[in-house]
Amino acid sequence: MEISKSLTIAGSDSGGGAGIQADLKTFQELSSYGMSVITAVTSQNTKGVHDVHPIPMKHIASQLEAIATDVNPQAVKTGMLGDMDTIHLIADRVRQYEWKNLVVDPVMVAKGGARLLEEQAVSTIKQTLIPLASVVTPNIPEAEALTDKQIKTMEDRKEAAVLLAQMGAQTVIIKGGHGTEDKVSDLLFDGEEFTIYEGERYSTRNTHGTGCTFSAAITAELAKGNNIRQAVTVAKEFIELAIKEDLHIGSGHGPTNHWAYNQYYKRNGIN
Repeated sequence: MEISKSLTIAGSDSGGGAGIQADLKTFQELSSYGMSVITAVTSQNTKGVHDVHPIPMKHIASQLEAIATDVNPQAVKTGMLGDMDTIHLIADRVRQYEWKNLVVDPVMVAKGGARLLEEQAVSTIKQTLIPLASVVTPNIPEAEALTDKQIKTMEDRKEAAVLLAQMGAQTVIIKGGHGTEDKVSDLLFDGEEFTIYEGERYSTRNTHGTGCTFSAAITAELAKGNNIRQAVTVAKEFIELAIKEDLHIGSGHGPTNHWAYNQYYKRNGIN
C-alpha cells in the first residue's frame, strides 16, 4: 500500500495554530505523510503576529528541490508566500516538478489583522499560481481582493467564483466564514456547476488557523486519491469539529482543535 504524501509551502507559526504547524497536524490526523517548505518564520501567538522573518529565496528553492528529488508529494498546498519573488519561484517549481493537485490558499491577512502578503503580490498570485491550481480556497475578503469585486450576497460569490475559474483554477471554493448567514456556507464551483456546503456557525474567538486547516484537509484527501467533492466533504467536517471543540488556549484568537475529528469518530465507535 502506497503512503500518501502531502506538501505544505507556507510560513511557520510559532504559536502552533496556523501555517506550517496547522497543516502538518491536519495531514497527520488525516493519515497523509506531511512535508514542508517554509517561506517565512513568524513570531506569533494568539494575540497576533509580532515579527516576520522571510526565508532567503535560495533556501526556499533548496527545500523544494530536496522534496522533489526524493519524496515527491501527491498533493501540494500553498499558504503564506509573502512577496512576488517567492510566488514566482513556487509557480516555476510547481511546473518544473510537474506537481499535481495544487491547492492554493491565498493567505493575505492574519486573524489578528497583520498583513502577510504584499499588496502588489496579489496580481502575481492571479497571474502565476491560480492558473496552476486544482483548487483555490479564498475567504470572502481574499476573493474580493483577487477579483476586484465587492461580495455581499451569494450571487456575488458565484460571480467571483466564475471570475477565479476564468483565471485558470480548476475548482474554486469561496469560504463562508466571513458571511452573515446563520449557517457557514462554503461555495464550490467546478467550472460547470455550483455546490453549497453548509455547516454550523459557532460563537467562539478560537478560529485561528481555520483557513489553513481547511485547505490542508483538502490537500490530504486529494493526496489519498479522493476527488474534490469527497475531499471538501471531509475537510468541512474536519474544520467544523475543530471549531466546535476548541481548545481555549491563549488570551486572544485561539487555535482550533486538530484532534477533534478523530476523537469524535473514536468516541462514537466509527472506523
